[in-house]
Amino acid sequence: MDNWDEIKTAYHVAREGTVSRAADVLGIHHATVIRHIDALEDRLKAKLFQRHARGYTPTEAGRELLRVGQATAEQFAQLESLIHGTSSAVSGELVITSLTEIAPRIVPLLKEFQDMHAGLSLRYLAGERVFKLEYGEAHIAIRAASRKPEEPDNVVQQLCRTEVSLYASRTYVDSYGAPETLEDLTGHRFVGRADANTGAPYYKWLTSHAAPSQIVFHAGDSQIANAAVRAGIGLGFMGDGAEDVAPDLVKIAGPLPEWGASLWLITHMDLHRTAKVQAITKFLKERLSQD
Repeated sequence: MDNWDEIKTAYHVAREGTVSRAADVLGIHHATVIRHIDALEDRLKAKLFQRHARGYTPTEAGRELLRVGQATAEQFAQLESLIHGTSSAVSGELVITSLTEIAPRIVPLLKEFQDMHAGLSLRYLAGERVFKLEYGEAHIAIRAASRKPEEPDNVVQQLCRTEVSLYASRTYVDSYGAPETLEDLTGHRFVGRADANTGAPYYKWLTSHAAPSQIVFHAGDSQIANAAVRAGIGLGFMGDGAEDVAPDLVKIAGPLPEWGASLWLITHMDLHRTAKVQAITKFLKERLSQD
């Protein structure tokens, strides 16, 4: 392969998802991005992307390019650090992903970590999507699971527990009251999840303790569920301590052990030993173990 510019361009398109965002990151015209992609696909005799109205989605070949491109970018960054005598420096871009529910807990720590490393650019992606570390979509994933995830080529470390409680808005309590015990939920309304197959332990508890007719609102993700609870639609589950940042919430019960889960810090073996990944993993483990 004799044209690294084309590979670099394709890597950024795969990571960013659109030609325009990749062009902005690279500082080149979007037409140049398209020309590079077309030339690379022609040279490889393989389709790297599915084009659609929302952008570019990598094919299997494109995901392999993303994985190799990420590892190569990290290796060049390490080489540059070695040449300049700063191999232990924490700099460049660091991509972290987690569920939205734990963002209030993670963001202050990321701010503290970034204050310690002026040359670091953080990208924090919170949501339901499981990012593929093997394709370089993120350096670190923080995931909740009752058991240790077993994924080939990933390094998995336990961080801490995430605790969950049952909440209602003051508006809901004024209208419907609050359950006196968890054994008597008759007459109460709940906010659940649209995905009946969600593995969240608190949702499994809900479906075994409340009738289907009591789950009056089914949310597509945690942000919608939290908004529904705060709007007074029904009782719902949030990370313990939510009332500290949202005074309109009333804790009904919890935290209960069967509602929570362990948080796991996951990195890919190709990037695990880089200076910035080692630094952030050590930092998060130290801070979260103190909670």
